[in-house]
Amino acid sequence: MDRRTKSLLQRLRPGEIAVIDHEDIDLVACESLISAGVRAVVNARKSISGRYPNPGPVRLCRAGVYLLDGVGPRVVDLIRDGDIVEIDGNVVTRCGETVATGCVQTVASLEREFERARAGLVHELDAFVSNTIEYVRREKSAILGDLGLPPLRTTLSGRHALVVVRGRDYREDLRAIVSYIEDVRPALIAVDGAADALLEMGFRPDIIVGDMDSVSDDALRRGRELVVHAYPDGRSPGLERVRRLGLAAIVCPAPGTSEDLAMLLAQENGADLIVAVGAHSSVEEFLDKGRPGMASTFLTRLKVGSLLVDAKGVSKLYRGRMKTGYLVLLTIAALVPLALAAAESDLARQIVRLVVMRLKLAMGML
Repeated sequence: MDRRTKSLLQRLRPGEIAVIDHEDIDLVACESLISAGVRAVVNARKSISGRYPNPGPVRLCRAGVYLLDGVGPRVVDLIRDGDIVEIDGNVVTRCGETVATGCVQTVASLEREFERARAGLVHELDAFVSNTIEYVRREKSAILGDLGLPPLRTTLSGRHALVVVRGRDYREDLRAIVSYIEDVRPALIAVDGAADALLEMGFRPDIIVGDMDSVSDDALRRGRELVVHAYPDGRSPGLERVRRLGLAAIVCPAPGTSEDLAMLLAQENGADLIVAVGAHSSVEEFLDKGRPGMASTFLTRLKVGSLLVDAKGVSKLYRGRMKTGYLVLLTIAALVPLALAAAESDLARQIVRLVVMRLKLAMGML
């Protein structure tokens, strides 16, 4: 049980029941719950409130996870980690006593909620656009001006920088560009929990950027360089965790999201190209993350300009090149059966002897 789904995900084990307090569970959180192997999810709030079309809960149910919605905020006070609870229909019991009741969600019921939310999206968009314009006015000088970002130990000048964010389908996008990563060797910049995805695929992050609330301890220890994203006023909640692990980090106060900071760091430190994996680019993705506007992201993309490309485009444009080593191995593989066949042939042996004799004559050895 945890009020913050991000914190809960670091403790979940397969077969457990996740008790959360998360209205409009975002897609990335739902995919993480599925990956953790949860048996069921009990949500104090509505998984789809109707503000916007949120696909996460639908995917959760399609994966076979039992979803009990709207059981009320008291559930987080009544249930503790390690409690043995039973879900029977829409009732949650502990030691035979009812502790919560809610609404059982199915794929069909969630799809109906999803379509209703899609119809009402226009009202949410009005507020989103207004917030974006307001924050653009407020943050434009902070982002488009001189941010005074610190230099990094990792060399980015003259290199590609791959910025990986835990966004929609980011794991699939990473798999699609493995050949690009292996051939080009870009600097790998992970935003928070994306560092774990890189490690799972066999790639060590060069830089981890974020407030350090969704990345594992193991990933933090294995990151070559850590940049803690602090609030513009200097407060840095993530720094305490890094220090507790005995690790060194650069503290970087900046407006906007950690995703924005990662891209700005790459640009300020001389990257030739910034390839984004899982980056948030649509209004629905921002609403899915619970953000009221996209001012900082809009301004960041204005600043990095043509340096930025999306990984989906890279996977379509880049197909990898045949390495010289592969050609050598293919040639050897083709010659092996020919050599074996020649060894069994009298004619082939005679030809080899003649060639050797001609070589010795040419070299004056006979």
